[in-house]
Amino acid sequence: MNWNVKMINRLALLSCAPFIGMLIWIVATGGLMLELSDRAFPEPSSQRPPEHLTHTAMLSQRLDDAQATAVVTADKLKESTRLYSQTNKDMKSIVQTVTTQAARPAKIYDRRITIKLGTPSSTVQSDKLRAQLFHIKAQNFNGYALKVKLKAEDAMKMVLGNDKFGGAETTLSATQRYKALAGVNAGGFADQGGERYPLSTTVLDGEYVNGFEASFKDLFFVGVNKDLKLVGGNYSSKTELDNEQAMFGASFVPILLKNGYRQTIPLKWQTSPKRTARTVVANYKDDQLLFIVTDGANNSGASGATLAEMQTLLIRFGAVDAYNLDGGGSSSLIFNGRVVNNPKDGQLRKLSTHFLFFK
Repeated sequence: MNWNVKMINRLALLSCAPFIGMLIWIVATGGLMLELSDRAFPEPSSQRPPEHLTHTAMLSQRLDDAQATAVVTADKLKESTRLYSQTNKDMKSIVQTVTTQAARPAKIYDRRITIKLGTPSSTVQSDKLRAQLFHIKAQNFNGYALKVKLKAEDAMKMVLGNDKFGGAETTLSATQRYKALAGVNAGGFADQGGERYPLSTTVLDGEYVNGFEASFKDLFFVGVNKDLKLVGGNYSSKTELDNEQAMFGASFVPILLKNGYRQTIPLKWQTSPKRTARTVVANYKDDQLLFIVTDGANNSGASGATLAEMQTLLIRFGAVDAYNLDGGGSSSLIFNGRVVNNPKDGQLRKLSTHFLFFK
């Protein structure tokens, strides 16, 4: 195909005609306006930081505040701990001082009554008890005192001879059998049918061995209760004795002291016998127990003790209540495995009841 220049020019004009027309329209309408959104023009960073940067700053600030609070709290805890430790130390010191001061009267009292007994020939101290043995030299007799401070319920008990109602054995035998520190003869007894039975009301492990018998004539009951205190006297009813809460106890005659005062000794017991070996049990104001066992007549001139002399001795020693236990050939005192007293008959008598002590 042959194309001339004129035809080519016409074709180019026709091709550009639409564009030329659009240009003419734009000029006629005042020009083309292009509008952009606000997101195309962000705020300067100094006025509004990005959201993730704001959260980071807030978190950092909170961490700083928490750290500052923790430091203050730690300081307060340290100060509180220091004050608590100091207060606790001060309280311990106060308690120790108060305890020491409170114990002083007891120590002074114990020293006072101990001096009256003399110097102990033997002392045993344990968590359960403190037992002190003394020798007594009187005008008409020789004797022995056992002062005992009970600290625990199992420091003292009473046992039947061979652990049998109607059984009998020596105090030494009972002490050895139970591996006890010491032993003293207890209440009276009555023989029947070849057996040896405790006299009248007897309590063992908080129970009546053979029922309750109201006090009659000069009989009394004496024992130790749950508070480790000596209880005793005349009881007309079982309720009276129940109220004492005795753990154990036995009966004999007569009562020697009540509240530090002599009690009238029945005429029979003033003369039958007048002088012999004696065993008595007493207590002090601080509830310590005192057992006195005396020897009978011997070749050295001792003639045994009267009950009136025992009363005088007990008052001199500062006893409060005192009770006469079985004496004569029954008087027995065992300490640390040996017989301390000199038995009236040259040998120990088999008895129905015994007081034992454990360290």
